[in-house]
Amino acid sequence: MASDKNYDESSFRVLKGLEPVRERPGMYTRTDSPAHVIQEVIDNAADEALGGFAKKIHVTLHGDGSVTVADDGRGIPVGLHPVEKVPVVVLAYTRLHAGGKFDKKEGNSAYAFSGGLHGVGVAVTNALSTRIEVEVKREGKIHRIDFADGGETIGEISVVGECGRQSGTRVRVWPDGKYFENPKVPQAEIERLLRSKAVLLAGVNVRLDIEQAGGGVLTKTWSYPEGLSGYLREQAGDQEPVAPLFSAEKYAGAEDASFANGEGAAWVLGWFEHPVPCESYVNLIPTVAGGTHESGLRAGVFEAMKAFVEHHALTPRGIKLQQEDVCGRMSFVLSARLLDPQFQGQVKEKLNSREAVKLVSGMLRDPFEIWLNNHVDAGKAIAELAIKAATARQKNAQKVEKKKTSGVAVLPGKLSDCESEDISANEIFLVEGDSAGGSAKMARNKETQAILPLRGKVQNAWEVDPDRLLANNEIHDIAVALGVDAHSADSEPDLSGLRYGKVVIMSDADVDGAHIQTLLLTLFFRHFPKLIERGHIYVAQPPLYRVDVPAQGKKRPARRLYALDEGELAAIRDRVAQEGFKPEAIEIGRFKGLGEMNPDQLRETTMDPATRRVLPVHVRPGAVAATLRMFTLLMGKGEASGRRAWMEDKGDTVEADI
Repeated sequence: MASDKNYDESSFRVLKGLEPVRERPGMYTRTDSPAHVIQEVIDNAADEALGGFAKKIHVTLHGDGSVTVADDGRGIPVGLHPVEKVPVVVLAYTRLHAGGKFDKKEGNSAYAFSGGLHGVGVAVTNALSTRIEVEVKREGKIHRIDFADGGETIGEISVVGECGRQSGTRVRVWPDGKYFENPKVPQAEIERLLRSKAVLLAGVNVRLDIEQAGGGVLTKTWSYPEGLSGYLREQAGDQEPVAPLFSAEKYAGAEDASFANGEGAAWVLGWFEHPVPCESYVNLIPTVAGGTHESGLRAGVFEAMKAFVEHHALTPRGIKLQQEDVCGRMSFVLSARLLDPQFQGQVKEKLNSREAVKLVSGMLRDPFEIWLNNHVDAGKAIAELAIKAATARQKNAQKVEKKKTSGVAVLPGKLSDCESEDISANEIFLVEGDSAGGSAKMARNKETQAILPLRGKVQNAWEVDPDRLLANNEIHDIAVALGVDAHSADSEPDLSGLRYGKVVIMSDADVDGAHIQTLLLTLFFRHFPKLIERGHIYVAQPPLYRVDVPAQGKKRPARRLYALDEGELAAIRDRVAQEGFKPEAIEIGRFKGLGEMNPDQLRETTMDPATRRVLPVHVRPGAVAATLRMFTLLMGKGEASGRRAWMEDKGDTVEADI
């Protein structure tokens, strides 16, 4: 569909002067409040202090919403620019990309180190204000110039008095509320900004006056004799660092081949259990979103710490430190000086200068490493925090979850499941070995009995971290088959997914079988305690002996009896003898394991609810603590000496099938 609107040469519009700022203010500054346009004026005063020309910064928040910023620096030049033939103060407030911060050649710049880069600073402030008054004390005279209507109306420069040898600049700004979501200057943000300037500018007095509705003035002043260290301590409140704070500074000299004279950083580092927010600055500009200078600081800290840890052989085997391990609990205040900083956007919230990484890391690493080696106890305390973090990180990375497909846990391939979904009737037999598992599959009732063969011995799970539990294939398969997640004794786990009402441990009636039984009971007591507490765990009692009794006439056919142990075997012998059988007439066989039983024998002795013997597993009432102690003694890795003493004391009371 053709448009009737013309698109020709006359369609193009050229925005001149400060018009682009008023058309698209969000491209040049924050528009949530006037805080950033006021910050531009404060930054100019701070740049004078950074250069060593100002000792005072005085800000006033007026009752009418305007803000005055005054300093005792050199004063903005008021003479004509040699090329533009316009007063320099007018250029600063009306031209984008004009200022005293572009000529960065050493010795030629009015501001060797400044926050300004794009040169749009106070010009943006002017564009988004209804009025600005500038008063300059310079060369013995007080000069005055006013701007109005977003910089469109420019007054004449006039001399309004004498100032003797004093110098400085005073700027009063009336931000235009229509450009901001909230037209009010945020007092808290201005306070934070001014406090940070006091921290970063040693010897500079920073003052804020707030005009009150009743006519008085509330005054706040900031002074940090200890500089960055005092500021970080104040931020930490009552919290003590794990090691003394490390505060230092280092700047490049004239002979430095890599960096310009004066580039470098000042910093304070502290490690806390609960770190306080880190702060960073570039040429006094707060970089709230961080940037490359913070990356450099972390890199320098990590390299120094890594060298210290390796030198003192502090890292446990298998633990590899990463930067986040060392820096995760670190709090810092960093003040970097760069000759020509590159920021992300005019708001200057993030530093992009690539050389800042190398600059800050290079300046910080050696002093920090020297400090660590001169304060070995402090270094070891920091290293301990880092190693603890690395250990936790590696454990976390090794967390194992149930294998899933389409969001559903995949049942183990070796599980022979039952057909019924009635949890009260369903049973699962955890069977030792594949051969016994084969017999059990043929002996089971497919409707209600499931079989899970276990290959070999299950891992001793007494001291296994819950997050690593499922790394063991056998334990993973047991958990998935049961449909229950591992849990602790004092938790309330979700047992709604439990797939079987009875979990029957079925192992051989020998020493190895008893060991497997113990390992499985350890697993359930430690990681699935609610299954024991609610009566879901059982131990099968397979017989150790088979007794074949011959027929006795037509009315008494041949019989097969089973004995659980030596005591039952002796009782059977006595009974058969009373029935008139000679000892040599009966045949006694010993089962080496479940795999030797044929399916009929296994069903009759161990699986058929009518004839089997299974023992429910419970913790005796009031004996939880004692049970816990006994498990720790018998299954704990560090309890070898205690186990030996226990066996020497109790060994004669233990029945052992050898």
